[in-house]
Amino acid sequence: MARTRTVRRTLIAATAVIATIGALAGCSAGGASGGSGSASDLDAALKKGGEITYWSWTPSAEAQVAAFEKTYPNVKVKLVNAGTNTEEYTKLQNAIKAGSGAPDVVQIEYYAMPQFALSDSLVDLSAYGMADLKSKYSASTWGSVNIGGKLVGLPQDSGPMALFYNKKVFDAYGIAVPKTWDEYVAAAKKLHAADPTKYITADTGDSGFATSMIWQAGGKPFTTDGTKVTIDLADEGTKKWTSVWNQLSQEGLLSTTPGWSDEWYKGLGDGSIASLVIGAWMPGVLESSVANASGDWRVAPTPTYDGTAANSENGGGGQAVTKQSKNPALAAAFLRWLNSDKASIDVFLKSGGFPSTTADLEDPAFLASAPEYFGGQKINEVLTQGSKDVRSGWSYLPFQVYANSIFGDTVGQAYQNKSDLNAGLKAWQDALVKYGNAQGFAVNK
Repeated sequence: MARTRTVRRTLIAATAVIATIGALAGCSAGGASGGSGSASDLDAALKKGGEITYWSWTPSAEAQVAAFEKTYPNVKVKLVNAGTNTEEYTKLQNAIKAGSGAPDVVQIEYYAMPQFALSDSLVDLSAYGMADLKSKYSASTWGSVNIGGKLVGLPQDSGPMALFYNKKVFDAYGIAVPKTWDEYVAAAKKLHAADPTKYITADTGDSGFATSMIWQAGGKPFTTDGTKVTIDLADEGTKKWTSVWNQLSQEGLLSTTPGWSDEWYKGLGDGSIASLVIGAWMPGVLESSVANASGDWRVAPTPTYDGTAANSENGGGGQAVTKQSKNPALAAAFLRWLNSDKASIDVFLKSGGFPSTTADLEDPAFLASAPEYFGGQKINEVLTQGSKDVRSGWSYLPFQVYANSIFGDTVGQAYQNKSDLNAGLKAWQDALVKYGNAQGFAVNK
């Protein structure tokens, strides 16, 4: 979700998730069959009422549940914060393995969706006519919840990438807003040469950022067909990204301040970290955590390789109905309301989330928003266009949670040593191939 910045701090806990999976390729959901029906069954379920459990860590969840229960007084939703991302995924996987204990509705980020979809733990919502909701969502987020020919969830938010930059710093050093990655590298060199305390950005090796950048470059390193998985972290798009990022890393042009640390926020405030390429949920983070830089920051499209618009997502997720639900129709009805009803989405957007719904992305009031923090710039015009420019065809590994957890031990070492990122990616790939095959997948076979 927008708060997936927390993921960046907790990925090392992912190993605990994987320890509970066993041979994931052979897992089954256990519990109830997951049900089937039609859209009319959802309306009937809401009228009949009942109780369901919802796992979520989003700040808006409590208010959304209250609004839902006010509209549908016959339904009781038990809201549980089972922990953030990997902590929740550990509990969910344990419940799946045990055959009981999973919630009716669960929040899952896009990168983790394939793990639970492949183990057949999530209800195919197309059975309730929800495939008809496709036009309500951006193409990239809709693609993220359609896995293996099944609609395993509904999108809640999105994170199209954009260039957030400190205009005050750029202006002071005569740096034009880079439109291409070559211009971005040139800007990094110019800034650091003029003031060695300042860096174009900070990056110490983050799996979510790296995969988003490979995606933006046109890479498709992960493909899955049932239990057959192909990993190619030396494809054309990946090498296109490393050809740029190697220059920044190896020449000492990246701040080594850890992301989401107090020092990182301080750097964003004092201008020593002059830009970020990050998801569209970042405005709320800057406004709340870097208040002293109000008026300094602006937003621009993600730089490209050849001037042709191309983008990717960074963060975001949705919700799914688990097959253990004893009342899947009611759970699906709640999920339909949660991520497609205007009353729910309005509550979510007030918490700082960036929408996945086309109606909100195209809303004139949303597009006209001009936050004082960003100097009165209509930032949503840039971010919404970024959403439209997201490349299609991206997919994550069915064990991406684990993959992210070992990124620091492989690619992260290349950052520390200022060595070739391609070699770090090769080490990551080798470890993932070995792990995937041990889990029962046929990786690169």
